[in-house]
Amino acid sequence: MGSLIVYFSRKHQNYVNGVIRDLKVGNTETAAQMIQALTKADLFQIEPIQEYSKDYNECIAQAQADQRRDARPELKRYPEEMEKYDTIYLGYPNYWSTMPMAVFTFLEHYDLTGKRICPFCTHEGSGMGSSEADIRKSCPGAVVEKGLAIHGGSVGRAEPEIKKWLDFLRKKEDI
Repeated sequence: MGSLIVYFSRKHQNYVNGVIRDLKVGNTETAAQMIQALTKADLFQIEPIQEYSKDYNECIAQAQADQRRDARPELKRYPEEMEKYDTIYLGYPNYWSTMPMAVFTFLEHYDLTGKRICPFCTHEGSGMGSSEADIRKSCPGAVVEKGLAIHGGSVGRAEPEIKKWLDFLRKKEDI
């Protein structure tokens, strides 16, 4: 069976190392591309129909409002043939101590029983937050591995950290 990298990422204005910067490629997408280069897994981007604002402050207000009302935003599309994947690398930025609500929409769309979910997130100091526990709640039949938290401002230099995490996951799979 195969592996799939599923990620939500946001370009445009982002908070990076204490300042707001305009990014052409979101931090989580950068990490997902590194994982793809190292694993050759298929790649899929989660895209809500209603995108968040390009303005950072508006975006975080929208994300917090979505979380408060436990929203499940509609997505533009879903991957076909999920049954051919046994491992899912799940990437997202840490929004208010968990995943963006569009990631919940994706997870709850499928029965991921028996799948191995390997979460990774980008953040500016809050790590994985409660996201690993939230994935376990959303996917009770899946095996949720220890996630990798990548500092967003350092994502361009994160390949050694990502390699180490992938090696850890490979060794665990062989046990």
